[in-house]
Amino acid sequence: MSTTAAPATTRPATADGTAVAVLTAVSVSHLLNDTIQSLMPAIYPLLKTTFSLSFAQVGMLTLALMLTASILQPVVGFYTDKRPAPQALTVGMAISLVGLLILAFATSYPMLLLAAAMVGLGSAIFHPESSRVARMASGGRHGLAQSVFQVGGNVGSAIGPLVAALLVAPYGQRSIVWCSLFAFAGMVILSRVGRWMSSRHVARRTTAHGAAGSLNPRVSPKRAAWTIAILAALIFSKYFYLASLVSYYTFYLIEKFHVSVQTAQIDLFIFLAAVAAGTILGGPIGDRIGRKPVIWGSILGILPLTLALPYANLFWTPILTVLIGLILASAFSAIVVYAQELVPGRVGLISGLFFGFAFGMGGIGAAALGELADAIGIEAVYRLCAYLPVIGLLAAFLPKLEHDM
Repeated sequence: MSTTAAPATTRPATADGTAVAVLTAVSVSHLLNDTIQSLMPAIYPLLKTTFSLSFAQVGMLTLALMLTASILQPVVGFYTDKRPAPQALTVGMAISLVGLLILAFATSYPMLLLAAAMVGLGSAIFHPESSRVARMASGGRHGLAQSVFQVGGNVGSAIGPLVAALLVAPYGQRSIVWCSLFAFAGMVILSRVGRWMSSRHVARRTTAHGAAGSLNPRVSPKRAAWTIAILAALIFSKYFYLASLVSYYTFYLIEKFHVSVQTAQIDLFIFLAAVAAGTILGGPIGDRIGRKPVIWGSILGILPLTLALPYANLFWTPILTVLIGLILASAFSAIVVYAQELVPGRVGLISGLFFGFAFGMGGIGAAALGELADAIGIEAVYRLCAYLPVIGLLAAFLPKLEHDM
């Protein structure tokens, strides 16, 4: 079937440049949000020393951040699908601002827990609504829009530890107050995005009431539920493997090849840059050739590379990880847009579900693989994780939607 009809009706949204500006705004806001979110784990060593925390207490901080940021996302998305809230984005960033201020002036462990929960809650409100804005501003190029939106988050996740190293580590806990400028800037940007959403409120309500709860006409309810389960399994595969590299790649290089910490950090940065590039590429490729081939190729396609990685020498290891990051990162945009097309009218719920699940799997994966590394060693962990992309075979059971015909 032809896929030109839908884009033709929405193309004017980008023709005047307005939607391009909005898409850029939500991408920059995603950068600011994820900078704040990634800042907290980056300052754990400081907090552990300042408050004499045990590792169990540090783990509870992660749990407070992860539970609010992941579990509440689909709840927020479900609510805003029924009751559009254009200013929810600004409110979410304001909650993150409060969390940062509490973190900067905390004098007890319960205050740290409250700060982590507030930052997680702000992120839970931000992600489903901003993903909805990206789709609204896409002009029919939904994959490209999701890629642009998501790459902002990737960059923000990399900036958080840098801010911690350059600002918080040298100047202490109170310096976190300066990080509130990230949240304030996000509030200013998102208030303008909210006004843009309000100007399209009538059309949005019409779309939501007309399509809410419906499924793609090619898919039965039973098969749709099975398809969501497959997509969740693919997210599990992707984010557990990513957790092995993001959290433990430097330790792997140092232990196996005896490189310096600085060299290992540079290799990690190169890998994260490849992830960002893959995120950008996945959406446009999916727009052109369909979501299913991208999902299939990005997860199962890295299997030969992951199997080779544990046995590669120092020359080939960074090359393999760059290729893995580039290919694997292309999956998420395609998965989110595929799911949105599977359940039209539930953009917020679907976005919240998959962003929340991805964040949760990343956190759980890092913790689980850390325990496993203590038990069997980091090199053995990479040999086991090499088989995770086999789960990509499940992509063969994904139904073909209109865009993939």
